[in-house]
Amino acid sequence: MLERAPVFRWYLEKVYLNEFLWARVEVNPIVVSVGLLICSNIFMTFAWYAHLKELNNKPWIIAALMSWGIALFEYLLQVPANRIGYTALNVGQLKILQEVITLMVFVPFSVFYLREPLKLDYLWAGLCLVGAVYFAFRSKFS
Repeated sequence: MLERAPVFRWYLEKVYLNEFLWARVEVNPIVVSVGLLICSNIFMTFAWYAHLKELNNKPWIIAALMSWGIALFEYLLQVPANRIGYTALNVGQLKILQEVITLMVFVPFSVFYLREPLKLDYLWAGLCLVGAVYFAFRSKFS
């Protein structure tokens, strides 16, 4: 895993930080990955579920095309997020991280945007994910 880290630093310096901040800064790849995955999941959640509220009276093909258009932005964030995250995490850890972030984005979206009731089941699902995070990342804790 560590042999991929220098490639990440070069990529981050050349593409992200130097172009936008004009400074050399080393950033933890996990932090960058989490930030990009949060943004990616916002787009993903809108792509997958916003049509239920906004396009429910339109033909499904219109909803699908709109969703694909939104999903493009999700992929433009998700692919770099996973590549950057993979410099510090294994694929199992990335997947668990993705699922936790998905729930963190989905619950507020469903409650505030779709006006769905908040259910206690979301709490139980979140607690199960806390357990999944522990088991996936416990090698990093020791």
